[in-house]
Amino acid sequence: MKRLILSSPLLEIVISRLCQELIERHQDFTDTVLLGMQPRGIYFAERVARELNRALGRTSAQTGVPLGYLDATFYRDDFRRRDTPLRPNTTHVPFLIEGKKVILIDDVLATGRMVRAALDAMTAFGRPRKVELLVLIDRRYNRDLPVRADYTGMRVNTLESQRVLVEWTEQGSEADRIWLMD
Repeated sequence: MKRLILSSPLLEIVISRLCQELIERHQDFTDTVLLGMQPRGIYFAERVARELNRALGRTSAQTGVPLGYLDATFYRDDFRRRDTPLRPNTTHVPFLIEGKKVILIDDVLATGRMVRAALDAMTAFGRPRKVELLVLIDRRYNRDLPVRADYTGMRVNTLESQRVLVEWTEQGSEADRIWLMD
């Protein structure tokens, strides 16, 4: 059974609100970069980057807010505990993060383990001055680690047996929708 919890046009409003919060805190983004967490956080990160660039009046790739993709597969604490090997995704970080403010972006925050892995993976690209977490959906009551998002699109109360499914048009879905599934 699945229940729709977020879709267009409310999704665009949520993304716009999150971007306004980022602009309030980071102003012109001169020392700030965005890192979308693979695999599904990159679609949300691309949307955030597009909206930020639109709101800031930036039109070219050279003047846009820097965006990269971070894969933390080999940093996961369950990497060697699975029966089948995990398949890594592409890491594309075309900038140094040394001394920068980094905004980690993911679609769903659940246990906090992927965020921990991403923090470890990030160190290969330098030591950031500060790291903030932006998530579209915060699954409350599911944390294994003490991780909390700095920016949250929507908080959802979930049971351990439930999961959140995010469908993006970029992945081939007919519409952008977020579902709570039993």
